[in-house]
Amino acid sequence: MYRDASVGVVMPAYNEEGFVGDVIREMPDYVDRIYAIDDQSTDGTWDEILEAARADASSDGPSEPREDAQIVADGGFTGDRAALDGGVSALAKRASVRDPIGRVVPIQHRENLGAGGAIKTGYLAALEDGVDATVTVDADGQMDLSQMTRLLDPIVEGKADYAKGNRLLSKEYRAAMPRFRFVGNAILTFLTKIASGYWKTMDPQNGYTAISNDALEAVDLENLYEYYGYCNDLLVKLNVHGMRVADVAMPAVYGDEESSIQYSSYIPKVSTMLLQNFLWRLKTKYLALDFHPLALFYLVGAGLAGAGVLAIGAALIAALSSLGAVVDGSTTVVLFVAGIAFLLFAMVFDMAESEHLETQVR
Repeated sequence: MYRDASVGVVMPAYNEEGFVGDVIREMPDYVDRIYAIDDQSTDGTWDEILEAARADASSDGPSEPREDAQIVADGGFTGDRAALDGGVSALAKRASVRDPIGRVVPIQHRENLGAGGAIKTGYLAALEDGVDATVTVDADGQMDLSQMTRLLDPIVEGKADYAKGNRLLSKEYRAAMPRFRFVGNAILTFLTKIASGYWKTMDPQNGYTAISNDALEAVDLENLYEYYGYCNDLLVKLNVHGMRVADVAMPAVYGDEESSIQYSSYIPKVSTMLLQNFLWRLKTKYLALDFHPLALFYLVGAGLAGAGVLAIGAALIAALSSLGAVVDGSTTVVLFVAGIAFLLFAMVFDMAESEHLETQVR
């Protein structure tokens, strides 16, 4: 327990032998549950999880399972964790959940689901357990566990529903980030601001987060994006449901771990997802749930700017082919400038709508 709130940690692990055991053994004492998810690793990750769990249990003593939500072997549940969908819960469909070893709940995916899939599995387990605050921690040792309370404080104090680390708020922390990661992060930060509506929130790829039970219940967990852009997808869903987000300055630790991200597929996949999420957010939040003119500003602005770009392209083609101008130059400029103006007005309205949902903790 931390400040009278139960704390769970979701720890996805794929081929993290040599790292995952240390992370489990170093977990703070106030953490009540550690959901260690093995995403069908091909090395000794699973055995290391079990070994570290036993070591953690022997050092801290056995933890008492919740009477109303006892985890039993191989994905079956009793008590309030009654199975869904004809006797099989969403969690049981995707993973084998073992008996807790002390405070560690070893979970093994039935098939490889990726980083986002492992986070979703852990969130499903924490939601069924009724954990007050759920933290996500990578199994590679990149995250400073002593900083966890800074993520938990906004949650337990009722100031935020979701808190996330931010390596870009501090010049010192930015300097510690490799250059290629910084550039990629900056681009994704800008795209995520537009897609999510959280215009002050930065470093959306940071996987060190904490989320409240209320927020987990509000978002549609079963439809959470399962690729590496899961954190960006979650921000969009949180915004639509009016959840408050705290951006917490946080250092990063870069060690001997190797990233498994394939950027050739990562960039187009996440960019496409963000565009789809942006359109979904506009439709759901500003047209379906309530009407706000900013949705029309976005649509009209995009249309005018697009028409301006096409007109410029047509003029260039005509000039290069010596066919003469087919589009008046002033009309082209007016279309493009008007489109940009409408988009900027829409962004200003969007910022104002979500301003009260964002805080930054330095």
